Amino acid sequence: MDRIVRIKDIAEVAKVSTGTVDRVLHDRGRVADEVRLRVLRIAKELNYKPNLLARALVTNKSFRIAVLIPDPSIDTYWQAPKDGIEKAEEELKQYGVMVSQFIFDPYNADSFSKTAEQLPSTTFDGILIAPIFYRQSLAFFKKWKREGIPFVLFNTHIPDFEPLMYIGQDSYQSGFLAAKLLHYGFREKGNFVVAHIGEDIQNSSHLLHKEQGFKDFFLQNSLTEQFHIQVIDFQGNSAAITGQLDDLFMAAPKTTGFFVTTSRANVIADYLHQKGIKGVSLVGYDLIDRNLFHLETGAIDFLINQNSKGQGYWGIHALADHLVFQKKSTPIKYLPLDIITKENLQYYVEADI
Repeated sequence: MDRIVRIKDIAEVAKVSTGTVDRVLHDRGRVADEVRLRVLRIAKELNYKPNLLARALVTNKSFRIAVLIPDPSIDTYWQAPKDGIEKAEEELKQYGVMVSQFIFDPYNADSFSKTAEQLPSTTFDGILIAPIFYRQSLAFFKKWKREGIPFVLFNTHIPDFEPLMYIGQDSYQSGFLAAKLLHYGFREKGNFVVAHIGEDIQNSSHLLHKEQGFKDFFLQNSLTEQFHIQVIDFQGNSAAITGQLDDLFMAAPKTTGFFVTTSRANVIADYLHQKGIKGVSLVGYDLIDRNLFHLETGAIDFLINQNSKGQGYWGIHALADHLVFQKKSTPIKYLPLDIITKENLQYYVEADI
């Protein structure tokens, strides 16, 4: 094991006081240029690494983080990232990290804007946000960038204003993967539906990226003649969506598969079960209870796990690394594209993060 190099060790080699070394390393106070350069050179030669944890513990400073997250009582998908956020907060509170949650309606862009406006950015050191409404998010990114407030995105990647980090899946690649999974079940031909359910598609960049990835699989593999792709935006209540599905199967009774771009694959699974429709493959996202039920029964063939709890958890840690521990972070943290079946489901359900 490498020996830990202390400030005292650098001081002895440089023949200066520990106070001088401390001022040089932490860039505080006046030190002669010749001494400063000598201390920095020796610190590098000795491979000095600051004890960031110890520094954070002794600073006795608070770091306030604001979180803008959709309401899990409206869409249960958001309970998992909320749990991850709270787990990270519990782990980091010893370092002075405090988290305030600002909750908005995931189906109402005005709710998002009003909630974001309530966030007094001058009282927060960093912001974690799920920017599911593209157009509304940009104005706040611009404001926070101008004010020098670091912000981390999760669930939806919008790189326009260079956030500190994005944490989540590569939406395009996950759509490409979904197409590959459906293609395996129907190698010769098929009629597939890309189903957006209850979303403002033109304002949801991550869903459009999933859709494009799905289409590009068939285009890049010269399969567009054998496989017909239809994109449907399902809107309204349960009865309205049922009516849309009735119309679909009346017009295209040989529909062979669905790719649901959100966590609501269970809506299609419910319909197929109620109508007694067999031989239709279904790929969706996320380990919410209704999806798990249909995965166990076989109505859903595959779920792509987005590790939504991990997105919230690592989002808070990314801000803590920047604010508390002064660590440099990579701008993107892509999470694995885990393919979940009923055979391996239990290992993911039992996993904590």
